[in-house]
Amino acid sequence: MGEFELKGCNAGWGALIIGDEIMRGKRQDKHFGRAIEILAARGLHFDWVHYLGDNRERLTSFLRSTLAATDVVFSFGGIGVTPDDHTRQAAALAAGVALELHPEAEREIRARMAEMGQEVTPTRLELGTFPLGSRIIPNPYNRIPGFSFGHHHFLPGFPQMAWPMLEWVLDTAYRDHFAAEAESEFALIVWEGLEGQLVDLMRLIEVDYPGVTVFSLPSFGSDTVRRHIELGVRGAPAHAADAFAALRMALNARGLEIEACK
Repeated sequence: MGEFELKGCNAGWGALIIGDEIMRGKRQDKHFGRAIEILAARGLHFDWVHYLGDNRERLTSFLRSTLAATDVVFSFGGIGVTPDDHTRQAAALAAGVALELHPEAEREIRARMAEMGQEVTPTRLELGTFPLGSRIIPNPYNRIPGFSFGHHHFLPGFPQMAWPMLEWVLDTAYRDHFAAEAESEFALIVWEGLEGQLVDLMRLIEVDYPGVTVFSLPSFGSDTVRRHIELGVRGAPAHAADAFAALRMALNARGLEIEACK
């Protein structure tokens, strides 16, 4: 099995976003929205996202569970060397391996310090200590790398570094999976619709069109917009199109007022 080959058909895509600043509202997370766009451009989508503060015990527990699963996980933040950075240590503890200075990371750090005319200190080299068995993720911004361990990929908290590193991992390791989950989405507005009156139809569409997911986004309306539901389907292009046609026909048969989404 190749180094980056996904195990099993149930492998998903997850994001772990770390930082007390986010949890306490001092900063707004920018990673997840941008990561959605980066994956979507390659025909992929996330199955889950998890937010955690800078707590080594919680991080270790969470990573232990995800390392035991089959998902591809992108972790943002906490790989520095300040007292509130725990991600490298938590990853090593979760994997049951030691932290070790990675030789490629050391070369990158030394090269960066030479470019800046600064001394290579033990603290700076600590930035390259990763769980034994890791692979580096090149950092085009300042050469201080992130690391991959299995299908877990640990990126800095700085967007200008993390986002191109995320793209590099996807393009290098998972190109064979691009568009493997290609899907189409179709939706319409049901004016004055109530979910309770449409559940039977939604379930019927999913039974008749296996692999298609039906979704509904209700709105109570406002002073300017009537109560409505955005009702739609997503799935493989051909099946989703057929399911949407059946959904539209059934709504018309029930005499409901529908309108295309703008």
